[in-house]
Amino acid sequence: MMHTKRPPQPRRPLLDHRFIPDQPIRKVLVLGSGGLSIGQAGEFDYSGSQAIKALKQEGIYTVLINPNIATVQTTRGLADKVYFLPIDQDSVMKVAENELPDGILLQFGGQTALNCGIELHKRRFFQDKGIRVLGTSVETIMDTEDRERFNARLAEIEEPFAHSASASSVEQAVKEAQRIGYPVIVRAAYALGGLGSGFANNANDLVNLARKALSCSPQVLVERSMKGWKEIEYEVVRDAFDNCITVCNMENFDPLGVHTGESIVVAPSQTLSDAEYQMLRNSAIKTVRHLGVVGECNIQFALNPNSREYCIIEVNARLSRSSALASKATGYPLAFVAAKLALGKALPAIRNSITQETTACFEPSLDYIVVKMPRWDLKKFERVNPHLGSSMKSVGEVMAIGRTFEETIQKAIRMVRDYYVNGFERDIEPYSDEEMQTPTEARILAIASGFAHGRTVDDIHAQSQIDRWFLQRLAHITHFEQHLTRLAGAHATSGSDNWLTVELIWRAKQLGFSDRQIGRLVGNTELEIRKLRKEYGVLPNVKQIDTVAAEFPAKTNYLYMTYAGGRGIHDVSDRAGGMVVLGSGAYRIGSSVEFDWCAVSAIRTLRSQGTHSIMINYNPETVSTDYDECDRLYFEELSFERVLDICEREAADGVSCFDGRSDSQQHCHVAASPRCAHSRYDTRND
Repeated sequence: MMHTKRPPQPRRPLLDHRFIPDQPIRKVLVLGSGGLSIGQAGEFDYSGSQAIKALKQEGIYTVLINPNIATVQTTRGLADKVYFLPIDQDSVMKVAENELPDGILLQFGGQTALNCGIELHKRRFFQDKGIRVLGTSVETIMDTEDRERFNARLAEIEEPFAHSASASSVEQAVKEAQRIGYPVIVRAAYALGGLGSGFANNANDLVNLARKALSCSPQVLVERSMKGWKEIEYEVVRDAFDNCITVCNMENFDPLGVHTGESIVVAPSQTLSDAEYQMLRNSAIKTVRHLGVVGECNIQFALNPNSREYCIIEVNARLSRSSALASKATGYPLAFVAAKLALGKALPAIRNSITQETTACFEPSLDYIVVKMPRWDLKKFERVNPHLGSSMKSVGEVMAIGRTFEETIQKAIRMVRDYYVNGFERDIEPYSDEEMQTPTEARILAIASGFAHGRTVDDIHAQSQIDRWFLQRLAHITHFEQHLTRLAGAHATSGSDNWLTVELIWRAKQLGFSDRQIGRLVGNTELEIRKLRKEYGVLPNVKQIDTVAAEFPAKTNYLYMTYAGGRGIHDVSDRAGGMVVLGSGAYRIGSSVEFDWCAVSAIRTLRSQGTHSIMINYNPETVSTDYDECDRLYFEELSFERVLDICEREAADGVSCFDGRSDSQQHCHVAASPRCAHSRYDTRND
């Protein structure tokens, strides 16, 4: 498992002059990500838009190459000039020769931009034209993308990695697998979203995987499988002066074996001891410093759940989907800061735009829990393998925020299932041991059925290897659901009224139960439960995301709602009026970044007219969920209950919708409500 130790290498000087421009940077070429694809979606519209904002704040002329007409970053008025051309070598060379930029940013366009930049670097195009690659160098990017080079760099600082070998042919891959021993995992170099990767238990599996991987990459890595270990991620930021911080750490709900983009992800980590957290944090900072990353990067670890043994899985020396999640989860504008660092600025010199008092060198502290849940549209494809593995299949994701895991996971389930499911509900998906061992998108709800039908935490842990802490929290939801159902049945038999007390409703809401969910359990309608809880004074609190757990006052209106933290204790005051804009929710086949463009355009128009704008959305990949786009941002559900809560809290003058799916359904419900009869409603659906 562990590599052979080598003599320690000399530490880099604290000031790395390679990343501090010796000449003023006046014009920068930014590479976008091109068309959306599995594993590369709206998160790069968000990161590219933030980078352009940062460059323009510094007075730098920006030139963007991106052929995707549906993106916010290609909107008139953001970049100074936009080329709707493919992200390939010929197009980039032609634009660069025409524009003569001082520098180029590769890290904000995903794997497409990185691969293009690497090929141009190999051809010495940047060197010959005098164009600086800003931020992390191409050599460092190649160190993280080429698996053989990556392992060699980790060995220099005695950081552990999986026993592995690279191969450029199927025959070589089989030979290396026999030497390492099955099971193994095959990973493709320079690939997007785990494309071409998978687990092989024997030579036949390996041959099929290696052929697939080599069809999309010149190199594959065959490495020892650590399936069943915990998967932990850290988002790390470093400047050219060697200031380095971790912005966010995240833990996968699913054990290793499911791609992190396919897994439910929780931030901050919930099952690590402080010793484990600090061990991995120190390793992350040590690795990023040694590699010479300047800007932002993501580092992924495998951690043995039965010991403190760990190894580094990979480092992404660029903005990624995890970066967008970490940025929205903490309120730390990762892409904006990374662009500033690429210009040679120091972290202490950049202000934290959330608090406007601390610097960007201040590590975020969270007093809430965030859950990311992927969304799949597998039913729209024929003959697709429904099982989740090391290659991405999800087309979007949602992000829920709350004060308890139970509250937050139930929010996330409703978001990703478009409210056809009320939360962690039984009998939506059947339980089976096979589902636990080889999961599909149905596993989270299959667990609910398992608990409801007598399966224990230990039973499900033995089959799934999901950490017991998560399973205990989920079992808690099921136990309360059963308790509420028993009470409803007993009082229905006796004919007694008023048994649904304020304490029961408070407890249900703190565990994430929606009004409709409670109504289904006790035999009432959603509106009846809403009326009752309002009579009891059971109302959600509005909380701010401030990056520093209230140690400093926040100046932003980045908000979420929760029933925890006392009654009637809000972080912001009421507003009188304004326009609510409903976002599109999770991306899906047929509804994607184009509706985020619509929402952002609406918000900017409202603000230009002096109208108070209120955004509601839960998609962390979007520009519309940037805290600086609107007057108030609610990272919340697009449900009848929550939209009505916000409309009443804000005394909204009207609601606008910009999608033909999730938000338009809620628009119809809210518009029909007599409680919002005074408001105006508008919809823009395609």
